[in-house]
Amino acid sequence: MGEHTTLLHLLGIDSPKELYWFSILLFVGTYAMIILEKFFHRVPAALLGGSLAIFLGVVTPEQAWESVDHNTIFLLIGMMVIVSVLIESGFFSILSNWALRVTRGDPMKILLVFTFMTAFLSAFLDNVTTVLFMVPILLQMLVKLKINPIPYIIATVLASNIGGTATLIGDPPNIIIGSLGKFTFNDFLVNLAPIVIITHIFGTITFVLYMKRRGYLERKITDERELSRIIEAQKAEYDIPLMRKGLIVFGITLLLFFFHHLIGLEPGTVALTMASVLLLWTRLNPEKVFERVEWGTLMFFLGLFIVIGGLEVTGVLEDIAHFVAGVIKDALSGIWIIGLLSAFMSGLVDNIPFTMAMSYVLLDLQQTVPFNVEPLWWALALGACLGGNITIIGASANIVAAGLVEKEGYKIGFFDFVKMGTPVAVVTVLIALFLLWLKYLIFGV
Repeated sequence: MGEHTTLLHLLGIDSPKELYWFSILLFVGTYAMIILEKFFHRVPAALLGGSLAIFLGVVTPEQAWESVDHNTIFLLIGMMVIVSVLIESGFFSILSNWALRVTRGDPMKILLVFTFMTAFLSAFLDNVTTVLFMVPILLQMLVKLKINPIPYIIATVLASNIGGTATLIGDPPNIIIGSLGKFTFNDFLVNLAPIVIITHIFGTITFVLYMKRRGYLERKITDERELSRIIEAQKAEYDIPLMRKGLIVFGITLLLFFFHHLIGLEPGTVALTMASVLLLWTRLNPEKVFERVEWGTLMFFLGLFIVIGGLEVTGVLEDIAHFVAGVIKDALSGIWIIGLLSAFMSGLVDNIPFTMAMSYVLLDLQQTVPFNVEPLWWALALGACLGGNITIIGASANIVAAGLVEKEGYKIGFFDFVKMGTPVAVVTVLIALFLLWLKYLIFGV
């Protein structure tokens, strides 16, 4: 550990092999606390895991800082501030009332409209931004209709992760793959978008059947007159000048997101800069705006990134990636091996660090194997993005949604998410990988 004196070093436990196993033990312990949500809240559980990684010496403070994905943190803070201003302006109340009038309180229409819109927007924004935008609208509307919002929120998040798989900017793993693999926005559209469109249809069928079987699609308000009274009674309070400023900044932010790879700016940098501009322009009290920022969600990310950083620093993720690379004999079998492992790992750890580790392995493979490695990049993207639907910590959008509903007095439990997310993840991953395999089987590699 060099000049850093740590607890494990003082105890004489500081060999690379010992730190390797301590990083695994720390990850398993943190994960166990997150799962045992009846006894431990996930935020202090993740923070404890991250803190212990530094305290014990599994990672140095510098390595811990480097393991935090600052782009994700900056993106979340910036978009949370912009969304907070839009909430203050009454924008989401207006959209919620509009959605209520369009769907007439029909649960099936609400589910289909919101999941389709979310999947579409996630492809051209990013799934975290889309969830921050859509969840407040959906939550406000469902509360008015006396419908349990949790299954609908989970379905919306699942759709967000599916839709975000289609493009370069839709999901953080795709940004990593695009950057390291030298793929363009059009490369993602051509190779992944058609697969994702078909996959989304099957994913939608899966969570519709699940919700129907559990009785989540039944109306709570069946009297049309009562429903009409609720719809007519909705009067949103709004501030037009504030809303105009918020929407202008939001629009410019989305435009910069779309072209960020051309101007060389990370989405997080864009979001944080534009949020600062908005605060200065509106002259709102920053403390009031920051009250709506999901600091618990940000702290959860911070702790989790450091715990997973321990796996990265000690070489655990690299060993997993190289083991997989060693069993790949050709591109067609590699699609299934890379895709299924990426999906599984993305359900266990956040998909960003694993995608990073696997991307470097694919770069090495390109130099050493006789077959075309490009199909493996697309298998990695499909597995990492769609596999994030397995658990609540599998993707950034899942954690963000959980934080948003918790602030409103609801809770998405770990196993609540698994029960709905896992069937959707299994169906979508298998169909997506099959379509990718079929494409290269027919047209060659």
